[in-house]
Amino acid sequence: MPDRFTPLKPLTTSFFAPLSRRRLLGTGVAGALGPSLALAQGIFAAPHLLARRALQFPRDLGSHPDTAIEWWYVTGALQAQDQHFGFQLTFFRSRVASTQTMRSAFAAKQLIFAHAAVTDVANQRLLHDQRIARHSGNTTKASVDLAHVSELDTDVSLHDWSLRRNNGSYLALVKTREFAFNLTFTETQPLLLQGDQGLSRKGPQAEHASYYYSLPQLRVMGDLTLGLNSTPVIGRAWLDHEWSQSIMPPQAVGWDWIGMNLADGSTLTAFRLRDSTGAAVWSGGSWRDARGTGMPEIFAPQQVVLRPVRYWQSPATTARYPVEWEVQAGQRRYTVRALVDNQELDSRGSTGAVYWEGLSELLTPQGQVVGRGYLEMTGYVSPLKL
Repeated sequence: MPDRFTPLKPLTTSFFAPLSRRRLLGTGVAGALGPSLALAQGIFAAPHLLARRALQFPRDLGSHPDTAIEWWYVTGALQAQDQHFGFQLTFFRSRVASTQTMRSAFAAKQLIFAHAAVTDVANQRLLHDQRIARHSGNTTKASVDLAHVSELDTDVSLHDWSLRRNNGSYLALVKTREFAFNLTFTETQPLLLQGDQGLSRKGPQAEHASYYYSLPQLRVMGDLTLGLNSTPVIGRAWLDHEWSQSIMPPQAVGWDWIGMNLADGSTLTAFRLRDSTGAAVWSGGSWRDARGTGMPEIFAPQQVVLRPVRYWQSPATTARYPVEWEVQAGQRRYTVRALVDNQELDSRGSTGAVYWEGLSELLTPQGQVVGRGYLEMTGYVSPLKL
């Protein structure tokens, strides 16, 4: 898929991607960390106010181990001739406050989780896998850890999965029993600093915020393997990197988020954190024009409205997810529509949550497909704990 999107025919079924935690024994954490593993159990440090500061690159492309939570998240739409696929790879880092003073090389000072998924659109099937390991805080390749996280640049790996920046490009490597991908991402636009020059509010209180930047409109080339069949693919991708001490206001149960690459080169981010009634606790997002060189339009909470249009009910969890939305972002109005309804992942065996995330398209009010990206919805089965 070079610089234009080929609109897909309407579809009705399957894809995914994740976010949660799992029991980890023998790591230096008192007892075992169960599925919620979370701040709610007092394992992590109390929230601190993030200061507005100028992000420094390439340093801020790397890890920030003093913060409670961090993730690198890359998703995209791939094409091989007339076949269409979605892919997702996310690395999560969680800081364990109670082990920070331990001297053991086996102490779990950080927990690293990774999720990968591929959507085979033509066959309406989802393939996914997930991994977990502890990290002692040793950032050298010679450490005893099965996970590696660099503080200098984007360089994170877990077993044989990895996401690395090299010579200005990013390389993602994933291999599982059912699928694999080897993808190279090339920047076509500058970094997009979300929020106030990279400090993104997530709630009415200032302590609920994150440092957050995006790399949209990444050009993708590589190979995708399903079973024994490997095929060259091209496409467009979106990379998010976010780190925080406390990203969830106490009244929020989850969020709805979209990141869309438009066919003309412009980009749209829109999100809301919502409470148990479905009302927005906080909203935000950004718009950047097709050149990608000007200052982005940053939306105030009242400028972003997401309205559910159509729901899909999961046969596995009975959760009802809005799989089609009307989105108002400033003066712009769109419809976001899932290309596959069933893109729910149950990751309670690893990171602890069930959520929906998948390949979606962006349409004008007149029904014209103008972009493609990912929709993520959390907290529909149970409140999300971060």
